[in-house]
Amino acid sequence: MIKKKFKIDGMHCTSCAMNIDGELEDTEGVKSASTNFAKGMVEVEYDSSKLSDKEIIKTIKTAGYSAELITNS
Repeated sequence: MIKKKFKIDGMHCTSCAMNIDGELEDTEGVKSASTNFAKGMVEVEYDSSKLSDKEIIKTIKTAGYSAELITNS
């Protein structure tokens, strides 16, 4: 399991954050998702052998939001 953070655009309220969490947690390979509306990001813990960053971003986009991986420099 690994944890990664993704920047989310398009959230308007805490219900949006709960929607993203629900969509991600229903995705096979995702152990947990924690969306922070105030920070505009989600931290996802997932099995990288079952799921890629691109698939997580696609799931978020399917829920109606845009997303990108936050990289540490």
